[in-house]
Amino acid sequence: MELWLDQYATVQSPVHRWEARCRFVGVLSLIIACAAINHIALLPFAVLIVGGYYLAARLPLSFLFTRLRYPGMFLLVVVAVVPFATGTTVFVQAGPLSIYQEGLAQAALIATRSGCILTLSLVLFGTAPFLITVRTMRALGVPALLVDMMLFFYRYLADTAALLTRRQHALRLRGMQTRRLDGRTLPTVAALTGSMLVQSFERSERVYHAMRVRGYGQAVAPPTNPPIHPADWLGLAATLLLAALLVCAALMLG
Repeated sequence: MELWLDQYATVQSPVHRWEARCRFVGVLSLIIACAAINHIALLPFAVLIVGGYYLAARLPLSFLFTRLRYPGMFLLVVVAVVPFATGTTVFVQAGPLSIYQEGLAQAALIATRSGCILTLSLVLFGTAPFLITVRTMRALGVPALLVDMMLFFYRYLADTAALLTRRQHALRLRGMQTRRLDGRTLPTVAALTGSMLVQSFERSERVYHAMRVRGYGQAVAPPTNPPIHPADWLGLAATLLLAALLVCAALMLG
């Protein structure tokens, strides 16, 4: 199974070498802190912190831009509407349309905050193999059922994407333009989607029965976790301090 999040999981960087449990807690605290920002004055500090962690992870910008492409389309729609719908102070008026100052500030807040959260999520899941991240969540006390659901969802997402690529390639070999939807191609695309859903369901049943035969669901001994070094504790403390400062500043300005 090819895991697209593991593309740069073996890069040598301070964030990659950071102990998995400390990295998960630290980056997650920064994500929560960015979500708590409610004032535009804190955005430059959040961008500096997030940018510093991304640079420390030594992940290429192409990885960031590729992963933010589809969420960015959704954010663009939201950000484009907010300046026209929120606020009372007119900033620019063109005929019947008015752009409000409060709407611009809210749009900047939504776009920057969402960008920081998505970037930190890539740092969290892109700096270690996905299986290591899943084991880390289990070691931190996340219920086993939730961890298994997350792992299976990601696995079938990758399998379905690979199956879709093969099916699209086969259709293109037969002369069909898979990227263009019209009255002629829509029935084929609908049939392709239905067959993929049925195959995914049947495959999930086969995998589940195979897991049950091999003892899935029985109690197992908890894994032993390696000790955490002082440098990892120091990095976690510094990250928690930055997150706490952001949250406190947001509460004071709010």
